[in-house]
Formats: sequence, C-alpha cells, structure tokens
Amino acid sequence: MGLIHIELFATLDLVGQAPGGPDEDPEGFPFGGWQAPLLHEVTGAQIAAAYEGTDALLLGRRTYDLFASYWPHQKEGEIAELFNSVPKYVASRGRADLSWAGSTQLGPDLAAAVREVRDRHRNVKVVGSLNLVQTLLREKLFDRLDLWLHPIVLGVGKKVFDTGAVPTNLTLLHPPAASPTGTVHLRYGLAEGTPRTGDMSAPDRGLGDDA
Repeated sequence: MGLIHIELFATLDLVGQAPGGPDEDPEGFPFGGWQAPLLHEVTGAQIAAAYEGTDALLLGRRTYDLFASYWPHQKEGEIAELFNSVPKYVASRGRADLSWAGSTQLGPDLAAAVREVRDRHRNVKVVGSLNLVQTLLREKLFDRLDLWLHPIVLGVGKKVFDTGAVPTNLTLLHPPAASPTGTVHLRYGLAEGTPRTGDMSAPDRGLGDDA
C-alpha cells in the first residue's frame, strides 16, 4: 500500500483558497495570488523536494482544469516533466474533460476509489484541490500532510479545515523549516486515535501514568 500526501499552502488563519493567482478561485475572494509575494528559493526547494518520488496525482475538478490548461504546454522543468508523465486521478461529481494525457476520473464512491489509488501507487500527491482535501481530512484518507504556513492573515476565504473537520491526531515527522520570508514548512503524519484531554491543575496534568 502506498501513501497519500496532501500538499497545502495556507495563511496563518488557515485560508487555503487561491494561493497561486487571481483566476484560480475568484468567487467572492479578493486575495487570489496571495502566495506570490512570499515565494522564496528556500520554499521552492522545499516544494521540489516534497515531490520527489511522486508517481501519481490526485486532484479535484477545479484544480485539474487549471492544471490541464497549463502544464501540458510546459515542456521544461522537473515539475512539468513530473506532472505530464504520471497518472492523474480526478475527483468530480460531473463528467470531466480528461484531455490531459494519463487522466482518469474516479468513481462515485470517493473513499473506495482513493483507497484503490493508494493500493496502486507508492507516493500519491494531492495538490491544491481544497474541497477534495477537506473530504480526505474528514475521512482520514491521507497519510502525510505538508503544510506551508505563510505570515499573513486574510480574514476571508475558504479554510483548510472547514466546519466538518473531525478530531484527529497528527505527528510531526520533521523539524519545522522556515524561509527568510517567514513561511514555515510543517510535515505531519496521520496518527492513531483522537485528541485526549487533561487537567493542567493536576500534578500529572490528568493524563495518568502513560503521559
């Protein structure tokens, strides 16, 4: 069985909408492209490293349409070569236009389809696709979460964790790494169980002998 990796760019108030450009997801959102002024070569190197070993992409319909209109026309660069060569799996309720070579639409049972993709590949990347990401987070259908937190607060926009988020434990897999512009890369793995509670006034914080 392979791994499902979610790659996310977010603000400090966890807005994940339209980081790449003003036309990415413009409805009711005035800050499309908020990530561009904060990009740095350190962050670029982190992102490139995160894609090493990727052998499939898992995308939502909106992100797929954006990628399909751009990446097939890019012939140079490691990311272009990767995106154009690996299989692309698309989550869509409607009938998607799968003109990008190597694209397949997932079946109506998303959870089962994602598990089949994970069984078929070693390293599946989920890029953008915020609505799909929220579903994967709710269903705990992921293994790794790469989160780049950017030092801005927007106050509006779609959040990474919506009102349907479920209690989930994560474990930090690598020390946080910051770029000179203040963007922090966090890599988490899905952990078992649900968050515990305690009592800070108790000598053992209310956690018992297994604290």
